[in-house]
Amino acid sequence: MITVNADGKIMVRRCLVTLRPFRIFVLGIGFFTLCFLMTSLGGQFSAKRLGDSPFTIRTEVMGALESRGVLRRMSDMLEMLMKRMDILARLENSTDFHKGDEARFPLDRFQPAAGLMERIQAIAQNVSDIAIKVDQILRNSLLNGKVVEGRRDQCEVPRDPKYPDCAGKVEWMRARWTSDPCYAFFGVDGTECSFLIYLSEVEWFCPPLPWRNRTAALPSPPPLPRVQAAFRSDMAHLLELIGTGKESLSFMKKRIRHLAQQWLRAARHLKQKLKGRQRDQKYILIHIGFLTEESGDVFSPRVLKGGPLGEMVQWADILAALFLLGHSLRVTVSLKELQSHLGVPPGRGNCPLTNPLPFDLIYTDYHGLQQMKQHMGLSFKKYRCRVRVIDTFGTEPAYNHEEYATLRGYRTNWGYWNLQPTQFMTMFPHTPDNSFMGFVSEELNKTERQYIKSNKVSSMAVVYGKEASIWKVGGKEKFLAILNKYMEIHGTVYYETQRPPEVPAFVKNHGLLPQHEFQQLLRKAKLFIGFGFPYEGPAPLEAIANGCVFLQARFNPPHSSLNHEFFRGKPTSREVSSQHPYAEDFIGKPHVWTVDYNNSEEFEAAIKTIMRTQVDPYLPYEYTCEGMLERIHAYIQHQDFCTTSSSHQPPKAKSPAMQSPPSPLALSPNATHLVWSPSASRDPRAWPPVDSLQVWVSETRHACTETCRRHGLVCEPTFFRFLNKKEVFLQLSIPCDSTEYEMNHLYPAVAENVHECYLQKEPLLFSCAGYNTKYRRLCPCRDYRKGQVALCRDCL
Repeated sequence: MITVNADGKIMVRRCLVTLRPFRIFVLGIGFFTLCFLMTSLGGQFSAKRLGDSPFTIRTEVMGALESRGVLRRMSDMLEMLMKRMDILARLENSTDFHKGDEARFPLDRFQPAAGLMERIQAIAQNVSDIAIKVDQILRNSLLNGKVVEGRRDQCEVPRDPKYPDCAGKVEWMRARWTSDPCYAFFGVDGTECSFLIYLSEVEWFCPPLPWRNRTAALPSPPPLPRVQAAFRSDMAHLLELIGTGKESLSFMKKRIRHLAQQWLRAARHLKQKLKGRQRDQKYILIHIGFLTEESGDVFSPRVLKGGPLGEMVQWADILAALFLLGHSLRVTVSLKELQSHLGVPPGRGNCPLTNPLPFDLIYTDYHGLQQMKQHMGLSFKKYRCRVRVIDTFGTEPAYNHEEYATLRGYRTNWGYWNLQPTQFMTMFPHTPDNSFMGFVSEELNKTERQYIKSNKVSSMAVVYGKEASIWKVGGKEKFLAILNKYMEIHGTVYYETQRPPEVPAFVKNHGLLPQHEFQQLLRKAKLFIGFGFPYEGPAPLEAIANGCVFLQARFNPPHSSLNHEFFRGKPTSREVSSQHPYAEDFIGKPHVWTVDYNNSEEFEAAIKTIMRTQVDPYLPYEYTCEGMLERIHAYIQHQDFCTTSSSHQPPKAKSPAMQSPPSPLALSPNATHLVWSPSASRDPRAWPPVDSLQVWVSETRHACTETCRRHGLVCEPTFFRFLNKKEVFLQLSIPCDSTEYEMNHLYPAVAENVHECYLQKEPLLFSCAGYNTKYRRLCPCRDYRKGQVALCRDCL
């Protein structure tokens, strides 16, 4: 306890009044002392004990002596402060400079100084009291700490057959726990017990430690009712969610504003179709990975230079559809925002997320998928079933399965994710193995359609492609010369003033046009002609919707990863027979003409016929706003990749004698194919509904995609599980001398020459794509809605 006599108080008063700098110094010392006391002791009291948290912040007894020392030093500082104040006061009293000063200063000028002295004395008293209490607390913690530390030092790796990887993971932690700061964040400190705590409570490779203070599991309360999704009638909030700062984001916002009225009208129509059906609101993260700085963001600089914008068109439409359907969205275009939304711990991405994933769904692309895998640790495997990958050209099952792709030579830079193939969502319906996401084109009203019909210029053509590189395609001079004989040719090629593009002199180049001016150009033109690149963009559909005929080149042989650099490395073996296969296969004449550009006679004849043909504007329903809303609504309501069903798994044994449930299929009345048996049970939750299933056998050179299309149907990969049975071969009168389960993306199939039948061992390899001259495949087909190939007739 520090005491101060009355004379000392008088001296301090005088000193504080006359020496203003010293008064400030005393105030500073008092404030510093309080802060030092709070920070030194606050950490000791706020740190949690070892058993309180899985994060295991260490507060061992090693801090006991230091805490007492802190209190002693603070008491010594206060005592020294009082002594120095006393010395200064004595020095002042020995001079004549301030004699009689008390008479010149009012009494109230001394009150603050006196109050300060009382506060300093109170601090000294409090420090003394706290020292006694802390000493008692630390003595108790010393005893408890010895018990805890003993447990920490005595941890042994459990031998539990339910956790076979535990010992190996502990060994890994011993050698590498310092390789990522995230381990220290979760409390790992190099001790054996900290390894086991982490591996049992943060990860799940080891059993829980029995000595840990674990609160008894209480029965979880029933989940709160989900908020119901309601169709929105205003797009303003979506534009705020998208944000600013990139040309690509500005492009997407402009597109959403331009199509806003069509989107809102489509939402009202779909609302009427659903007739008040209940829909849970989903919490959705949209991470556009290719726009992040870490992935290079090559698209934003190309917005103003005519680069391909198909991906941004699609993302803008996805955002609009998800928002109008009433779901709660978060939009990110930076890695830092992604980490924040996911709850990524500090470090290099080897640890799981700090909290359960708050999102029901995550829409991203391949760049975003890679970023998530790098930063989510084991949580990526746990939550990847919630991911939907926007994938322009598609990912076939043979490339998606990591082990199979590695063994069979299908591994590329973009595949081997082991996702369900329908988690990949494409721009066009390339293969039913993936989900068809699509985009939208602008619809015309009756007035606009009539205006276009009366103002078309039959001798006007527009070239597809805004980059100057398009005009460097070899061999174009020949067919352009023929086209120039009949039509005035227009281009929309980006160029800088000092460097005009390399286009022929007879081409009228308008430069890069804003979207509305480009639409006006298409509404006047008769022909929209492609030079073979870019592949499968949105522009041909826009041209056809504005009354143009689309003329494109036939590729012979078809372009693929085997013979064309553009497709090399992409996770697909698809053979592209033209610049825009969807337009060729799903639209066709009179709107789409696919000819051999190397055959001058065929090319010239096509031009003459096109000029004479009257064509109305046409847009497939699946590329309208309402069509896309329908599709995304159905996917969100029915696609669930996080719940597994035993019916999806094939038998583990390879023996043909393996007993399996009877087939639910029956021979059709004309005995050409199988259908769902009327007597077989139906799961009302199954999607698509099993009533739409038909089973056909392919020819040896046909994939299931083509086989189903030849019968006016679509291949449906989710139905493969019903075909993957030996009984199905018998029902189709296919003799099998042997039946084997193997991993092959062409199975189930039969090698007819040798009467060998094969069933699929790995469900992830069920594939509509692919063929081999050795096999005839069993193909699951279904019907589809007119203009909406992604949905069966009863799928909405």
